[in-house]
Amino acid sequence: MKQCTPTPAAWLFLAMILLTLSTTPVHASIVRHTTTAWNAKKARNQAAAAKRAEMRMIIATATSIYDEMDLQDSGLSRRAFEYAWTGYYKLKKKGLLRKTNILSICDFSQSSSNQRLYVIDVKNRRMLYRTFVAHGINSGEEYASSFSNRMESCKSSLGFYVTTGTYTGINGYSLRISGVDPGFNDNALKRAIVIHGAGYVSRRILTKYGVMGTTFGCPAIPTEMTNQIIPVVKNGSCWFIYFPSKKYLNQSTVLNS
Repeated sequence: MKQCTPTPAAWLFLAMILLTLSTTPVHASIVRHTTTAWNAKKARNQAAAAKRAEMRMIIATATSIYDEMDLQDSGLSRRAFEYAWTGYYKLKKKGLLRKTNILSICDFSQSSSNQRLYVIDVKNRRMLYRTFVAHGINSGEEYASSFSNRMESCKSSLGFYVTTGTYTGINGYSLRISGVDPGFNDNALKRAIVIHGAGYVSRRILTKYGVMGTTFGCPAIPTEMTNQIIPVVKNGSCWFIYFPSKKYLNQSTVLNS
């Protein structure tokens, strides 16, 4: 019987078929991997674009409120209000605020001799109260510049809080606040950081001594204001203690979530 010898062209054709059969699964795997990676990148880009759009909307709303209320005339910086509004918006979005019409801001970039506590009705865009508020004794004298979340530090803690319930204690009518900025103020309840009235937070003390009194870390307000402010802000409103700390502004989970 005569042996059949494939021609060079036949060998080439056979080799191409074998190569195709051997590489088809690899090609399919590469295509699937490439498609998955592309979809993931597309999703990340869309999420980033949505986040940027949301931030533009937040800042635009903050700017509108700030300008409409002439908050610059009250001494509250635009930057402080923008950060306050951003955190308020995000806490509200997460459902952490029960009382969503109130935003309170302690602007600790200001001197303690200024009325640097602002209680704002954001729904009706009205300033409800503006008064004095003290900082912790170890945070500074006239100006607060050092902050801590540590127990017994006697310093103020930066960040966002949600107000809770009231009680009557050694400082009279008082309001507990829960820190919701991990690493910055989440020890507030353990440290007994509360809003309370204090006789050493007043214009009389400022006139007599030239400097406002300080606390063990609580944002104390004038005694005569407690029965006005506490009922308005209690039970689930946003309370923000601001200072232009790069560490806080860059690492706050509330601001950067």
